[in-house]
Amino acid sequence: GVSAQLTSTRLRRNTSVGTPFWMAPEVIACEQQYDYSYDARCDVWSLGITAIELGDGDPPLFDMHPVKTLFKIPRNPPPTLLHPEKWCRGFNHFISQCLIKDFEKRPSVTHLLEHPFIKQVHGKDMSLQKQLADLIQEQQQLGSVAKTSSRHERIHTRRPYRVDGADKYSLDDDLVNLEVLDEDTIIHQLQKRYADLQIYTYVGDILIALNPFQNLSIYSPQFSKLYHGVKRSSNPPHIFASADAAYQSMVTFSKDQCIVISGESGAGKTESAHLIVQHLTFLGKANNRVLREKILQVNPLVEAFGNACTAINDNSSRFGKYLEMMFTPTGAVMGAKISEYLLEKSRVIKQAVGEKNFHIFYYIYAGLYHQKQLSEYRLPDKKPPRYIDNETGKVMHDIVTKDSYGRQFEAIQHCFRIIGFTDEEVYSVYRILTGILNTGNIEFAAISSQHQTDKSEVPNPEALDNAAALLSIGSEELQEALTSHCVVTRGETIIRTNTVDKAADVRDAMSKALYGRLFSWIVNRINTLLQPDKNICNTENGMNIGILDIFGFENFARNSFEQLCINIANEQIQFYFNQHIFALEQMEYQSEGIDATTVDYEDNRPLLDMFLQKPMGLLSLLDEESRFPQATDLTLVDKFEGNLRCKYFWRPKGVELSFGIQHYAGKVLYDASAFLEKNKDTLPADIVVVLRTSENKLLQQLFSSPLTKTGIFCTALLTLQHLQLHTPPKL
Repeated sequence: GVSAQLTSTRLRRNTSVGTPFWMAPEVIACEQQYDYSYDARCDVWSLGITAIELGDGDPPLFDMHPVKTLFKIPRNPPPTLLHPEKWCRGFNHFISQCLIKDFEKRPSVTHLLEHPFIKQVHGKDMSLQKQLADLIQEQQQLGSVAKTSSRHERIHTRRPYRVDGADKYSLDDDLVNLEVLDEDTIIHQLQKRYADLQIYTYVGDILIALNPFQNLSIYSPQFSKLYHGVKRSSNPPHIFASADAAYQSMVTFSKDQCIVISGESGAGKTESAHLIVQHLTFLGKANNRVLREKILQVNPLVEAFGNACTAINDNSSRFGKYLEMMFTPTGAVMGAKISEYLLEKSRVIKQAVGEKNFHIFYYIYAGLYHQKQLSEYRLPDKKPPRYIDNETGKVMHDIVTKDSYGRQFEAIQHCFRIIGFTDEEVYSVYRILTGILNTGNIEFAAISSQHQTDKSEVPNPEALDNAAALLSIGSEELQEALTSHCVVTRGETIIRTNTVDKAADVRDAMSKALYGRLFSWIVNRINTLLQPDKNICNTENGMNIGILDIFGFENFARNSFEQLCINIANEQIQFYFNQHIFALEQMEYQSEGIDATTVDYEDNRPLLDMFLQKPMGLLSLLDEESRFPQATDLTLVDKFEGNLRCKYFWRPKGVELSFGIQHYAGKVLYDASAFLEKNKDTLPADIVVVLRTSENKLLQQLFSSPLTKTGIFCTALLTLQHLQLHTPPKL
């Protein structure tokens, strides 16, 4: 229907003015009851009304008052031509198909293209054009009959509301319109738009988003309505437009879609993922309001456990995330599923200078402090636990005085409650988190005896007792598992003691395992609580929109194993873009015989081969060296240097435990210290046995049941390869 909202009442009323004669019944119903939904097939209804208008000269109900029309359309039977007998059977049938009132049974545009009435014009373009030209000429000679009606005169409205206040679509909105398209021109255009706070710019199907580092008021429900099922050129570039394009493509073509978000650390990927989920939830209005609320709480909860403050980003994703939103065939959201990859568990036990641990530790500490529950969870109120302490000495001051930490704790409690976690589950999560903090305070001292100098003990049992109590395990059993280990030789069990360094390593390995498995459990629990109700929805006929949000490319003063894994994943994303934006497009041009200039681009496939090929790729060499008992980080770098003979790898002189990689985004120097240990990520069996004896049901489950999606790197790469094979990029 041709209608508009009056700017003066836009925010106070949700009413429209205009001509409702082409509006589909479900659109009118959706305007009147918010739990109703519709999809792109409402345009098919409008097409059927237009067909009647072409035949009869007016749409049905044209002589009725518009408000009464809005009442009649949903209640009347589907309209037909005034004199159906004067028209061919094909035209009548085509109209009847367009005007099926149940939109779930109404065919899509794709199906209508196969209708006999439409197919009969194939190959007759020239003759039909001539007939139309003759008909128009004949009508012009007869003279046009002007219609006059005081009730239906044209309604003059202002131009569509524009985000940037512009009065027309700008060619600068899409960089492909530029006559010269090189790096300097692109950067100049982006700088010019950024200065005007136009942070979004198209390059064909790609959306470039520049982080404004401030709140912009362009994401309200008002803007969601603005970017709902309209032509892209109707409004300025916006992330909602890209989400809408994916949604409309899914509904129209019944094909799964994927939105890939890429960029360096701090570019705004996580916030962009939030906005996409927000708009897709708006577009896929589910009858179940609770489900919509649950989906909107997923990202904040997962990011509290998976994000942290780094040197360049206060809210940096320290894991990879793939969120699948599930929709019914008619486009209503019916569930969601999240997969997590490569959580940076080492951050739990140690952070670089100027960085912090995962957000959740500070949120829970502040929340328990303000609720006066620190003593219940065995946490000190003066000196912070070792795992969150830093060089500034201001951690406790920030926890006590920063309002944001307390508010975030309340927000996390709200997330748990809305998504559906039980009070008992949340209590167990808090005990495990505070148990980890207490575990980090366990210290070891060497015991010297006549026969042994490599034995360790826990001189101050307070932290040990606190950790054991919170984890609901025996204090003595925990100490024994930390300070010794069992070795089975020829059927005989031998107990060997751990040195102070070894005991500290076991303690830290236990903390990392606890946090990693807890994170995976939370993700799995969310998936269980958000899976579609099989009694209501048939998931086999459903469709998905996937949103891939991974950590951005990183290059710090010191780059370790975590940065290497992150940057390899980003190389995969870059290859995916290259394939779809350059390689596959140019192959399509060639197959269709289009004379197009070949675009030269930097293909990073050889670099990916250096990382991923077997048996001589960097990751294969790393796995191989990890299996040798006598291997060290130095022998690992020597092995890299001896086998990776290509222009992408180099070893700086004078620095033994270091190597460099020429990535697509630039050169990165890696410190190989602890590479082997981090790659093994071993947890002694003695610790697993003790944790399985816990009286905490959740903790028992973490170490007794195999958890899916636990974040192994190969799974992340397989997901990227799946995207590469099956889905085109939307963002």
